[in-house]
Amino acid sequence: MDKIDRLILALLQKDARMPAHEISEHANLSPTACWTRIQRMFESGLISKQVCLLDSRKAGVGITVFVSIKTNRHDLQWFHAFATGVKDIPEVMEFYRLSGDTDYLLKVVVPDIEGFDRVYKKLIRVAELFDVSSSFAMEEIKYTTALPLDYL
Repeated sequence: MDKIDRLILALLQKDARMPAHEISEHANLSPTACWTRIQRMFESGLISKQVCLLDSRKAGVGITVFVSIKTNRHDLQWFHAFATGVKDIPEVMEFYRLSGDTDYLLKVVVPDIEGFDRVYKKLIRVAELFDVSSSFAMEEIKYTTALPLDYL
């Protein structure tokens, strides 16, 4: 991984539709050499996929809710049921198992309070939960999908 690879990745993280010939101009490479580098990053798994990011408000899910979950169950059977059930809820955008006081954190997008209530009811049907705490995002101050590249 060199600085040219990092430049290519930075450009692709800003706009994955940028054609290889345009990226090659920024990187001072031939289009073939640039395409080869991009393919190598796909093959290695560094680039895992290319996606289309939607505007959540225009998609009708402009409210973001962070849901903190505590459980008093820590066995694999419970975890499997919980993880499978949560993964099946389309409004859950991110799902993490944490250390510390909170066991799980979910990022949920919904159109309104009633939409979140429907998601909440799905969550409590999935598995027995000890405590569920929800925080509604008041303002999005920073949002990015671009990873920092200085560590490559």
